Amino acid sequence: MVDGMSDDGTRDILTRLAEENPSLRSLDNPGRLVSMGLNLGIRAAVGDIIVRMDAHTEYAADYVRQCVAVLQETGAANVGGPARTRSLGYVQSAIRAAYHSPFASGGARFHDVNFEGFVDTVTYGCWRREVFDQCGLFDEELLCTEDDEFNLRLARAGRKIWQSPRIRSWYWPRRSLRDLFRQYMQYGYWKVRLIRKHKIPASPRHLVPGGFLCLLIVLLVLSPWWPSAAWIWLILMGMYSACNILASFLAAARFEWKLLPLLPFVFACYHFSYGYGFLQGIRDFVVLRREPAHIYTKLTRK
Repeated sequence: MVDGMSDDGTRDILTRLAEENPSLRSLDNPGRLVSMGLNLGIRAAVGDIIVRMDAHTEYAADYVRQCVAVLQETGAANVGGPARTRSLGYVQSAIRAAYHSPFASGGARFHDVNFEGFVDTVTYGCWRREVFDQCGLFDEELLCTEDDEFNLRLARAGRKIWQSPRIRSWYWPRRSLRDLFRQYMQYGYWKVRLIRKHKIPASPRHLVPGGFLCLLIVLLVLSPWWPSAAWIWLILMGMYSACNILASFLAAARFEWKLLPLLPFVFACYHFSYGYGFLQGIRDFVVLRREPAHIYTKLTRK
């Protein structure tokens, strides 16, 4: 199934493939949302197993076969592979290197290409059809993070999610810091909608960037009246900068040393864009209880 984010050229290819192969169907997604596209595909599917395959990703020839095998072997409700990545060019390569660092991901296991076992969420996914009959479809009120929300529902229902490195795909990350900022700003923003719905975060790591940025802002506001606040702010920023530099060295050593000058800015982009979006989400969804701001309802990549 396609997530509804493909361009006209990709749509034409899908239409031709459907015409050439009667077993394929091309579905229009007028809502232009990933969750809506997924639900359209699930409703139209006739098989017992559903496999999600998104755009901007390359898949191993045995991807579907391994998904089905791991699903049968583990008995999990959802299975998938780790988030492997590929890149071209300097900036995209730096974004890729930071993506696989625990400092950027908060230790999310799906960023670890070697981890096999139970996880709280997984890349893409493979499910038995009955899982959707019992737990519902993807939340169509979410522009993004629909997979985290669905996996949280699975976990709260006592279902298991399993990651296996045998399931191989390669995601192409954003190619500029501007696009990366917009992407993670939206992730942070819509995580608040998820938390408000379920009263708990899908993972404690989702709270850290917003909490850290909020603390920095509060300390700056208080500093004119409480001088110690300025010192605490400097200490926190110093600690963050030290961790950022260390993580940048480790990421550069793992990937390419030439990426080192850009990596601190990439890590900061991951953290502060997510934190900023999270705080904006609190403003809109919790404090003002209004409809999402227009900037957060537009896709960041088509």
